[in-house]
Amino acid sequence: MTGKDRRLGQNAELRQQVEEMLRKQGVPSSPVGEVQGASEHLDPPSPEDILVTLHELRVHQIELDMQNEELRRTQAALGAERERYLDLYDQAPVGYCTVSGQDLLIEANLSVATLLGAARDALIKQPISRFIFKEDQDIYYLFRKQPFETGKPQACEMRMVTTDGTAFWAHLQATVTQDESGTPVCRMVISDITERKRAEAEREKLEEQLRASQKMEAIGNLAGGIAHDFNNLLSVILCCTDFALAGVREDDRTREELLEVKKAGKRAVALTRQLLAFSRKQVLQPVVLDLNQIATGVEKMLRRILGEDIDYVQVLAPDLGAVRADPGQIEQVLMNLVVNARDAMPDGGKLTIETSNVDLDEEYAARHVAVKAGPYVHFAVSDTGCGMDAATQARIFDPFFTTKEKGKGTGLGLSTAYGIVAQSGGHIWVYSEPGQGTTFKIYLPRELSAKMTVTTSRLAAVPTSPTGTETILVVEDEEAILNIAKRILREAGYTVLTAASPDDALMACKAHQGKIHLLLTDVVMPQMGGRVLAETLVVARPWIKVLYMSGYTDDAIVHHGTLDPGTHFITKPFTAADLARKVREVLDSDANPDA
Repeated sequence: MTGKDRRLGQNAELRQQVEEMLRKQGVPSSPVGEVQGASEHLDPPSPEDILVTLHELRVHQIELDMQNEELRRTQAALGAERERYLDLYDQAPVGYCTVSGQDLLIEANLSVATLLGAARDALIKQPISRFIFKEDQDIYYLFRKQPFETGKPQACEMRMVTTDGTAFWAHLQATVTQDESGTPVCRMVISDITERKRAEAEREKLEEQLRASQKMEAIGNLAGGIAHDFNNLLSVILCCTDFALAGVREDDRTREELLEVKKAGKRAVALTRQLLAFSRKQVLQPVVLDLNQIATGVEKMLRRILGEDIDYVQVLAPDLGAVRADPGQIEQVLMNLVVNARDAMPDGGKLTIETSNVDLDEEYAARHVAVKAGPYVHFAVSDTGCGMDAATQARIFDPFFTTKEKGKGTGLGLSTAYGIVAQSGGHIWVYSEPGQGTTFKIYLPRELSAKMTVTTSRLAAVPTSPTGTETILVVEDEEAILNIAKRILREAGYTVLTAASPDDALMACKAHQGKIHLLLTDVVMPQMGGRVLAETLVVARPWIKVLYMSGYTDDAIVHHGTLDPGTHFITKPFTAADLARKVREVLDSDANPDA
């Protein structure tokens, strides 16, 4: 084939391509005859023109291919972004959903389905109010209504329920917008805040415990101060009453009046001692003991107190650990709790005393103010009585607070129990609901290595009317108490030196040439306390014996209410007989611990 024939073939091919392009662009093609007729009037395109046109077509084709490739990449990227968005939307830690104006779920992510415990498809077109806690329906109604009315975002906290009825706390946020058709819809964000609510409740509980503890501490300080002053007054009242009775005949009407005064004074003494117990200012004599023995030892007495219409049950752990406490005070705690339980069951019921070993962990300690983790002995008194509401429980340990009728109680029984347990290093809690009975739980630190012993009195028998001839130095800044002590001891045969202050006591000791057998001193005095005075006098008189007296404990001779070993102490108020017996007891003791 010649070169001319090849060019003619290429031109025909190019012409066909151009015609195809024109046809695609909507330019109608002419029949061959028309083209031939028209060709008589139009010059056919030259091969060069056809090549140029074909080149332009190829350039446009390449540009279109490039644009199509870019479009495909953009579409792929958008698809990937959409997948990532859907993953984030579904796997978000909070629930996202859309709610119609009729409260129907239009869409929801997987977190909403997880929160509500249902498949996502099953939630669509369900009213969201179906998952709102019954008592919180009114809160939800206002929450959903306000965004549509005001157009402003809203937020609230309420309880929701899953499909199986499990309740949880939720935080809801709502914003009104429009869907594709312009219809107002509500976009909601739902967060599970159950753990936060639980933490807030625990924090509020701890704060309430702290406030209660601070209140009890403040009341205790006040009660202790009042008891201290009253004890001095009661010492004067009781001793002067005894002095007056000693000079009155048996048939004298005045004697009956004086006996009534003494009776009232003794009642006042009991009250002040209860106040001291509550304020943790009493002097304890702790030993290592078994609470099971305490419970069984007073069982018969408790059964008599409870009566036949109350079923008394003891559930005592056979391997119960030991505690260090004052047995008499622990018996008092048990007695007070049982009497309180009896009064809560006027129509009969059941009272249960339980003991067990427990280990309070750090979690428990974190939820209870002032509690330290460790081994404890648990002691519980439970009744099936009328129970108490929250307001009553908040004041149950307050001094003089009582729900009993006038004249039925002083309101000091439970406050006394509180003080004794606290001073023994333990804790007492009350659990109660109206109509469901009450349980008092006591936790006392467990002695892991101590052996329980039965303690007996180490003191020799004291004569009924003890007397003596020794010399006693009495130091007391309260003039009335000083004069009474001097009279009691002189009438008992002793030689008595008196001092109204520690400085006077040092001067009196220096001026007295003979032996001073006993120092009887108040503990709390201005300038110098009784302990410092005793230590000073012992230097000059090594074998002088010391007897402290006070109506209020002081760290000088006690630690957490416990007397230092070998320390002799008499509690105010005291009677003439009490003081005479205690002085004889100390004088007859073997050694002086302050020497």
